[in-house]
Amino acid sequence: MKTLDRKPWKILDDYRGTAFEGEWPTLPELFAITMSRFPDRPCFTVYEPDRVSLSYREARDKVVHVARHLRSLGVGSGSKVAVTGKNSPEWAVAYLAVLEAGAVVVPIDYEISVKEIDNLVRAGDAEVLFVGEEKADELSSLWKGKLKAIYSLSAGRPGYIYDLPAPAEKDLPPLVPARPEDLAAILFTSGTTGVPKGVMLSHRNFVSDSFLAQGNLTILPTDVFYALLPLHHSYTMLAVFIESITVGAEVVFGKRMAIKQILKDLKEAKVTMFLGVPMIFNKLMAGMLKGIKEKGPLVSGLVAFLMTLSGFIKKVFKKNPGKALFGSLVLDKISLRTNRICISGGGPLAASVFRKYNQLGIDFVQGYGLTETSPIVALNPIEHYKVESVGKVIPGTQMRILEPNAEGIGEIAIKGPMVMMGYYKMPEETKAAFTPDGWLKTGDLGYLDDEDYLYLTGRAKNMIVTEGGKNVYPEEIENRFQLFDEVEQVLVCGYELDAATKSEGIEARLYPNQDLFLKGEGVDKLGGHAWAAIEARMREVVDEVNLKLLPYQRITKVTVLKEALEMTTTKKVKRFAAKAT
Repeated sequence: MKTLDRKPWKILDDYRGTAFEGEWPTLPELFAITMSRFPDRPCFTVYEPDRVSLSYREARDKVVHVARHLRSLGVGSGSKVAVTGKNSPEWAVAYLAVLEAGAVVVPIDYEISVKEIDNLVRAGDAEVLFVGEEKADELSSLWKGKLKAIYSLSAGRPGYIYDLPAPAEKDLPPLVPARPEDLAAILFTSGTTGVPKGVMLSHRNFVSDSFLAQGNLTILPTDVFYALLPLHHSYTMLAVFIESITVGAEVVFGKRMAIKQILKDLKEAKVTMFLGVPMIFNKLMAGMLKGIKEKGPLVSGLVAFLMTLSGFIKKVFKKNPGKALFGSLVLDKISLRTNRICISGGGPLAASVFRKYNQLGIDFVQGYGLTETSPIVALNPIEHYKVESVGKVIPGTQMRILEPNAEGIGEIAIKGPMVMMGYYKMPEETKAAFTPDGWLKTGDLGYLDDEDYLYLTGRAKNMIVTEGGKNVYPEEIENRFQLFDEVEQVLVCGYELDAATKSEGIEARLYPNQDLFLKGEGVDKLGGHAWAAIEARMREVVDEVNLKLLPYQRITKVTVLKEALEMTTTKKVKRFAAKAT
């Protein structure tokens, strides 16, 4: 393979010693550098429904203004400020302003309950809260008089972020700017109702990861990123928000995770960088394939042939005929004509889906990471992508497989400048997350090939041990369902076959696509005959999947659900600790 020689971090050499000191700048220093390079380029944009945009100069001015206000309250080095709300330019300004003041930002999922948000505000030791409109009244009532201030991310409400008064710099106490190794953000993962686990990420973690990831993927100042997934999540925070301000690109904030709205935003904003999760890309692809199928067998067969041919040319000859072949027929329909690169993260994407996007002419890649690694540690280069892999290990990152089995599969462990500082106020949990010699244990199982490409097989805690002693990774089986439009959700888990031997069978829990089957009616309103037909189709799908699995991987128990499984805000099914019986 041709060695990639991209080193985007070399741009920092022009500013080291003047704009910052050391190997990496802090996030405020990075934003100031980018503003100086591209002051008039669009920075933060939203369609409401008309386009409203801040240039880099305008965004920087607002960040500095809000930071001065925070400093006038005594917010500074070591202070914690919580931010919770829908994706918006105001959210981005609040986040950067907290860091500009030398403080620590605590981004909180806006879709969880008020009680859970309240718990995370406490767990993060927040002194100030920025909150979106829908939950402002409840949270203000809970925290009135207990915080230094509560501010709004929504125009027209008291304490709106852009209306805050700010004294001149000369009237403020001296700023104590953060250092690269200082804590920048506390990101809470699961466990919001119990004792929350807060991942501590430094300025160095974020900035190094943003630049090093570009060693596997070129990002341009002219790119337009689409921030659809919640910004509090490390994937969108780094791969969209921070990546864009690293190079001077534009961020367009999506408001709703509905396919119709997504297509509208992609088209109007002329998005070039679309980062999403498997569920979104599956739905786009399923809708596109359904539209082609409805045109009849002749058109369907011709498109299938051309896609295969296009994929072959792209992979073997490094030419991309897809956009010319499918622009008006397909790509316009799913609003991806202007798109340069799609990236899927937050979970594994089926190889068949990955392959189809590349056949259509989209440079479509997968990445891998976790909150504890800021999060990116592997990313597929478009020049040499591997369909089955979640990516090549990015520069500056060490990866090894702990206790690999005969197939080379074991727990993935990582070292690098993007690895977290630890868990907030949890020294024992922090210690348990690392090997004695300092490698972060991810909890994910996988293997590396001889070119340092990573292949995932599943989560260690989800692994199923069959009656024959075989290890089965449920995620591999779940991926097989991704292009069955009839299935809205799937969860594969083990169920006990023999208590004495602790052997397990394999169960698939399926929730049917109500829009497809029920035409707007709830499942509980269906008569027994209709429900029996749905169950029968779900079992047919399982039979089709089983045909492509190895004997020991095959599903032996099927449960068709009448209620949807609980999902995370990045649209992954939440797994339950208890296994089916």
